[in-house]
Amino acid sequence: MNQQQPRPTIAPGKTRIGWIGTGVMGSSMCGHLMAAGYTATVFNRSPEKTASLVELGAVLVNSPKEVAEQSDIVFTIVGFPRDVDQVILGQNGVLSGSSEGMTIVDMTTSKPSLAEHIARESARRGVASIDAPVSGGDTGARNGTLSIMVGGAEDDVARVSPLFELMGNTIVRQGGPGRGQHTKMVNQTLIASGMIAVCEALLYATKAGLDLTAVLQSVSSGAAGSWSLTHMAPRMIDGDFDPGFFVEHFIKDMRIALDEAAAMNLALPGLALAQQLYQAVVAQGHAKDGTQALILAMAELNKVDWQGTQT
Repeated sequence: MNQQQPRPTIAPGKTRIGWIGTGVMGSSMCGHLMAAGYTATVFNRSPEKTASLVELGAVLVNSPKEVAEQSDIVFTIVGFPRDVDQVILGQNGVLSGSSEGMTIVDMTTSKPSLAEHIARESARRGVASIDAPVSGGDTGARNGTLSIMVGGAEDDVARVSPLFELMGNTIVRQGGPGRGQHTKMVNQTLIASGMIAVCEALLYATKAGLDLTAVLQSVSSGAAGSWSLTHMAPRMIDGDFDPGFFVEHFIKDMRIALDEAAAMNLALPGLALAQQLYQAVVAQGHAKDGTQALILAMAELNKVDWQGTQT
């Protein structure tokens, strides 16, 4: 392998950004980079979802390969590991249009093993690869306050950090390739059981005849406080199940975490229970609702008319 060429310094007006995946979070994240003065080339399987970025001046192209051909750094944030594989390693993927010195940053929550594989394939082409899944949902994406969990070579991560800082306020390098994804599995394991607790607490308060908003005022700032309680419980109370993060994507994350745990001979019964409860949410037709829709499955389990509590 040839010695790696020094990679150029990142700067607005100089560094060309590519962005693949302009959904609930990706559109806002790319928008922050453009607002800071970076030009962007974008691709999404549903082109209409790029409209807001195109209005800001982004160039829409027809494939991930074309994105790579016009970019110095390509960000991807798509749905499932198979999507990551296709847009980066596929026939018309990012690597097929890459040039030496380019950087790929995958911000999808995906398999650690896939992140490692992408890093190896990228290195063969003189391309840097970073896995950088995020937490914070649609609100964090809009506000630029995401937590970004980063895996990759130290020099590459340091070079890209100014871009991460435009999208998040907590950026931590966890180690080499795949380590960002492993850290995201820790994050999702914490959220999964926490969401069960939020739903159980709200159902208890409902059965006890308490005012749910008043209850949240009391418990959110004490020892029971959590991000899910602060941000998701009010949506549950309001009957707002619009997706900040899709149920079907959360189930995907839990499956990855459970598979990784099994490979490490690790039993995670709480996570397994959460996955089963979320599977019930899907069975009720809410796969594309937000993760707060868990309250609907648990209300059904207890024969509580949850919508009835909102009137």
